[in-house]
Amino acid sequence: MNYKLKKISGDASFRVFYRLQKGKNTSIIVQARKEKFKNLITYSVVNNILTKNKIYAPKLIQNYYENNIIEITDLGRKSFYDVVIKKKNKLNNYKDLIKLIIKLQNIKLKQTYRFGKFKINFETYTLKNLHKESDLFFDWYLKYSSKKSKIKKIKNILKKELNNIYKKIYFTNNVFVHRDFHASNIMVYKNNFGLIDSQDAILGNPLYDVASLIDDVRIKLSSHIQEKLFNYYFRNSKLKKEKYENLKNDFEILSVQRNLKILGIFVRLYKRDGKSNYLKYLPHTWSLIEKRLKNPVFENFNYLFKKYLKIKTFKKISNL
Repeated sequence: MNYKLKKISGDASFRVFYRLQKGKNTSIIVQARKEKFKNLITYSVVNNILTKNKIYAPKLIQNYYENNIIEITDLGRKSFYDVVIKKKNKLNNYKDLIKLIIKLQNIKLKQTYRFGKFKINFETYTLKNLHKESDLFFDWYLKYSSKKSKIKKIKNILKKELNNIYKKIYFTNNVFVHRDFHASNIMVYKNNFGLIDSQDAILGNPLYDVASLIDDVRIKLSSHIQEKLFNYYFRNSKLKKEKYENLKNDFEILSVQRNLKILGIFVRLYKRDGKSNYLKYLPHTWSLIEKRLKNPVFENFNYLFKKYLKIKTFKKISNL
């Protein structure tokens, strides 16, 4: 049997991916250069949880953990992004993904899982997590777009206000959250959807993955479709008897938190790792943040943001 190994495009992590051709069959080789426990063992455990709950995810074929490698099943070459990006009417396709989020949220998770000799504890999203992630904005985006003498002061002022906002989040962290639920991490597989890049899954807020999907920085959805998708989630999820305003506030707070984090990550990928291809998403990321900042919960944050930062100059990619 002939074997062919070809490197394939990766993601924003420290992993490297290869497609292994074995005759007519293919599999994926995942090599983790850093954070190998999360990227190999935790990833395998989460994929197993998904599979047991009848959600397509890569299955472990071989574990070469000592050599920083695992072999997993291949979910193909076509992502949801590839399918939907050129479609004019995206609503029905996206409704199917809302259904998938609801299915994920119905998974009954245990606190601890075992994988051979390894023990994996399912982490819960905390206030500390929220700050750790949005700090990436201050530590990377702000660092390269503002005067050094002002960064510490601005960070302290805005972080304090963000803390007040995060404390207003209504729903508890009690459902499966993929944590990176966007169009490129959803594969079209056997006329269904398969999930990849699930190693950061966590017990979290039910609106997090909804915000990740609807306010995806890679795809521009109209406000009309965004609103319809949010309402579709509201009507069909187990939160349909809750107050609409509570869902909307959590959604918009988590959208801003996530997209501040993304701004920081994309600049870090550019400055630290030499990956400039993510910079093209910055303008749309900013437009999503500005849209959600219109929520009255951000009134004081908005005031402080505009007071201490020259927004038009601050947003220019050329200033990074």
